Amino acid sequence: MAYEGILLGMGNPLLDISAVVDEEFLKKYDIKLNNAILAEETHIPMYDELATKYNVEYIAGGATQNSIRVAQWMLQIPGATSYIGCIGKDKFGEEMKKKAKDSGVGGHYYEDETAPTGTCAVCVVGGERSLAANLSAANCYKSDHLKKPENWALVEKAKYIYIAGFFLTVSPESIQLVAEHAAAKNKVFMMNLSATFICEFFQDAQEKTLPYVDYLFGNETEAMTFAKVRGWETKNVEEIALKISALPKASGTHKRITVITQGCDPVIVADDGKVKKFPVIVLPKEKLVDTNGAGDAFVGGFLSQLVQERSIEDCVRAGCYAANVIIQRSGCTHPEKPDFE
Repeated sequence: MAYEGILLGMGNPLLDISAVVDEEFLKKYDIKLNNAILAEETHIPMYDELATKYNVEYIAGGATQNSIRVAQWMLQIPGATSYIGCIGKDKFGEEMKKKAKDSGVGGHYYEDETAPTGTCAVCVVGGERSLAANLSAANCYKSDHLKKPENWALVEKAKYIYIAGFFLTVSPESIQLVAEHAAAKNKVFMMNLSATFICEFFQDAQEKTLPYVDYLFGNETEAMTFAKVRGWETKNVEEIALKISALPKASGTHKRITVITQGCDPVIVADDGKVKKFPVIVLPKEKLVDTNGAGDAFVGGFLSQLVQERSIEDCVRAGCYAANVIIQRSGCTHPEKPDFE
């Protein structure tokens, strides 16, 4: 099977500024643990404070880019993955290009002249993380860049396309173009619920894209918010996963499979009217370093097997393996080679 460019990701590239902080820091900027928010005016000083007062690590992040990097690492096949997003023409942008290249991902960035490269503050307390994304240039992606022949060629080449829900806030038009292409060409199109605020405040954009989604990923709080916003009278995650899978589809080629992670509880997969549960790899508390990127890594591991047409069981196992590796390290990083069997 030809793997070159088989998996394409499109999203908000953010340079992660990751640091271990204390409760005081979270309180100062009104940040809650295990949450993801878009930075507001009040959060802007936080980035400087992190960079100057804490021991920070820079990682080429953003949810989709994390997943694509992990998939590339798991695959160990040069040129298997590519990624599209918008960065600024600045030193953080150069850092991003370098990091993507080092990870083996074909980064095809639109470089915006006016906005700085997007950053994400990753605040870690006791192994748990909180994210505050300052999208900046990531917010400036235009579908014109996607339509350029050299970039659309990546879409044409890919057989699997993955986009985190965060991109709904930036370029729904680009998502729609790719989603319709995937449906027309019988490709596999995948998305993530990504955050509760996406389910709450970007429901219209989400609704428009959902019919095209063949695999939908999320965690239990996102799934419950998705259900609540739609007035579904249930908090049962298995039931919600089944209902999501049964929502209308634009193309009948692939049925929709819903994959919901629940921290250290089993992964729920709703497929063809049935729910399967898969145990995760339980990690002793003292080995947990940082949960940042755990969900992204799960998706990356999952995708690495999916593009090889392996079973759902293998996909989930690879997802759990990747997440387990990532949470034992600082930031969404990994060793040089996986030892996944």
